[in-house]
Formats: sequence, structure tokens, C-alpha cells
Amino acid sequence: MMADASHGSESKSQSLETFDDLLFPFHEATKPEDLHRIGAEAEKFGVDARTGATLPYEGERSVLTVLQALVERHGWTPEHETPGGPLIALARAGASVTLEPGGQLELSGAPLENIHQICMEMSGHLAELRDISAELKLTWLGIGFHPFASQADLSWVPKARYAVMRRYLPTRGAHGLDMMRRTATVQANFDYASEEAAMRALRVSLRLSPLVTAIFANSPFYEGALFGGRSYRAKVWLDVDAARQGLIRNVLERGRRFSDYVAWAVDAPMFLFKRDGEVIENTGQTFRDFLQHGFEGHRATRGDWEMHLNTLFPEVRLKRTLEVRGADSLPANLVCALPALWAGILYDARALDEADALSESFRFDELEAVRPKIVERALRATFRGKPLAALAEQLVSIASGGLERRARLNKNGKDERVHLDRLSALIAKGQSPADALVDGLSNDDPDLRSKILERARI
Repeated sequence: MMADASHGSESKSQSLETFDDLLFPFHEATKPEDLHRIGAEAEKFGVDARTGATLPYEGERSVLTVLQALVERHGWTPEHETPGGPLIALARAGASVTLEPGGQLELSGAPLENIHQICMEMSGHLAELRDISAELKLTWLGIGFHPFASQADLSWVPKARYAVMRRYLPTRGAHGLDMMRRTATVQANFDYASEEAAMRALRVSLRLSPLVTAIFANSPFYEGALFGGRSYRAKVWLDVDAARQGLIRNVLERGRRFSDYVAWAVDAPMFLFKRDGEVIENTGQTFRDFLQHGFEGHRATRGDWEMHLNTLFPEVRLKRTLEVRGADSLPANLVCALPALWAGILYDARALDEADALSESFRFDELEAVRPKIVERALRATFRGKPLAALAEQLVSIASGGLERRARLNKNGKDERVHLDRLSALIAKGQSPADALVDGLSNDDPDLRSKILERARI
């Protein structure tokens, strides 16, 4: 994600007293439009290049081996959660390489000015992995749900928060552990100039999020077989702790303020907070209760609140940036399309007006009702009696207009619309990336595993 640098002179240890105190991250984050940037995030699964077997956290051929090689060969700085603790992340020049709970490797890009730069950053990252992966006989899969692994096949990344989530989330939904360990996504982060701008972008993005999930559906496999639909990742998210994810009904209307998002977030259950490096587990306590009553003598701080905001997983998340979260992970030739689509909508005033008008009448209940249909049919699912593909074409047209007006050119004089070309071609056929993955495949095919492996490679 885009780095949240130190903000203001107030310490993260400063106590919070009232509901209004919770508004500080959002007000502090506003910045003029000429300083707006884009941060892209892309997760991927590492597997044995021949068999598709999972890549463990540690061992001779492991995620840890890959991280150590990136440090040694490419100048990344190792990061540990505690002094002397396990290696769990890398940092370099505003970007980071992080690990999801099942060992998914994520590039969280630096804040950049345009999509051309994002694509260069992504391709550079894959180039750095190439020799390391060849030596270890590994490959990387750009897909939204692990096509082969069962829960038993995966190791756990030794991060404190993940241990707490491992115990807690299965009590709140059937797919909490699947979300943590078997899903992967491409996301993008955007800045905002004011409270009004942030809340409008949040409102429009949430209304469009199911459509974007359908556009980028790319997880049609489950444990080595076709599951019959197009996004198993989207299926997972239908049953993960309802109090901390979804479409956030109370911010979908005009006139909403930061306080409305906070009113949702403050009533979500916490996982933990930290004091002097020690993890204090208070799962299930809402932040509102923590603010009012504390926990075992500890009082809520600014740092606790920002940590809590990072443990909420709505389809679009408001922090010091606006984070769009609804897409499956993607192959290299489509990964830039997600940030390009959203940049065209959110960073051009006319495009945002058009996207707002397109989605203004969408109601929460009907958006919720279409989500299970998207799991199965992606762009062939119907919304108000028509296939979503028609809406997708309209949305991509709106985004393309925004990118044309942004007029950010690459060295060949092409604007950012070039990053939507492959996506536009798919949508014109009514297809999502998953349709190309499953074309001609059958669960009766004796070579299905090798074909899945070949098609899902980044």
C-alpha cells in the first residue's frame, strides 16, 4: 500500500477520549490534487514450477529463501516485527514486499504519478524474482484463489496479528482462514483532497465494486478442479466476519461524512493492540467499547485506532488513502488494468461525475443480491435484467475518457489507456480473465493440473 509516513507532531501513543478524536487520520491525509499519487498492490502464490506444490514459509525452497535473495541481490532492507524475530517484510524506496498469512508474496508499490510508472515497477519486481525463481525451480501464479492448495498444505507466516486472526476469524464465518491463506488480490490506493471528495469517491467506488469484481474475476479453480464458477475468491468474501467487511450500507448515500465511516468502523470487533512491542489480544471487543472503557487498564491511542482501521476489510477501505479492494489477483499482462481503471474514474472530475451518475440509483440490497451471482457467472451475471458486461463496457469507456484527459504519456507518446486494451478486448466478448483460464478445460482431463499450472502463471 502507499506508505503512510509519520503524520504531524502528535505521537501515536497519544490517548483518544471522544468519538471526534477518531477523525484525525482522515483530516490529516487530505492533500492538494497536484500531490495525488497512485499506489498499487499485487499478491501472488509461489509454487513448485513442475508440480504446483505450495511454497512454505521457511526451508531450503521457501518464501524466506526468496526474501533473503531479494535482500542480497537487489538492495531490499529486511524488516522484522520484533528485534531478532522472523523476517516478514522488505522495504526499498517507498515500496515494500510483504507476506500474507499463507505465504502469498505481495508487492506494495511506492506512491507513483501514473500507471506507466506502476507497470514499470511491477515488471521490475517480476524481473528481480525471475532468476531467484529459476534457481529454486519455482513459479508464481497471478490468480485470486490458490488453484491447488488445501488448508493443510499451507504453512503460517509468523506474524503476531495472523496468529490472533487464525483463532478468531473461524468463529465469525466459514471462510475466514480461506480469506487469509488461499486468496490473492490486486488493489490500488488513491489520495483525496477533502472530506467531501473522499466520501464521494468512497460512495461511488463501493457502488461499483461488485461490477469491478465481475470484470476482474480470475479464480475458477478449487483444490485442483474447476469449481463451476468464475471467482472463488468472491465466494470466500461472502462469509468472512460480516462486521468488518462488505459494502458498508451507511456511506452509500450523498452527504455522508468521515464520521459516518467512523461510526461503522468503531463498532467493528478488534483483534489486538500493542504496548511496548507486546501483543495484547482483545478479540471481539469493539473499538467503541475500548474507547469508552479501555482493556485491562490500557486506554485507546491514536496508534491503536490506525491499527484497527487496517484490520477492517470492506470492498473499499478508507484510511489515509482510499483503497479499492474488490479484484482477484491477475496475470502480468492485466495487473496494471485495475489501477488504470480506477485512476481514470477517481482522478478525473468528469469521469467521476459520469461514474456517479451511472451508479447513483444502485441500491445496497440489489448490490448485495448480485454478489453471489458474480461468483458463478462474472460478467454474464445479470443486474436489473441485463448482463453486467454492458455496464462494464460503460465503466471502461468512462475510465478511458478520464485517462485520455489525464494525458500522462509514456516514452512512446501513449497515454494510460494502453493499460486497458487487453481488458477492453475481454469485456467486448463478455468475458472476465477466468473465462480464458477455463476455456476448453474439463474436470475429466487427466492433465488438468498441469494445464491449470501453465495457464495461471504470471
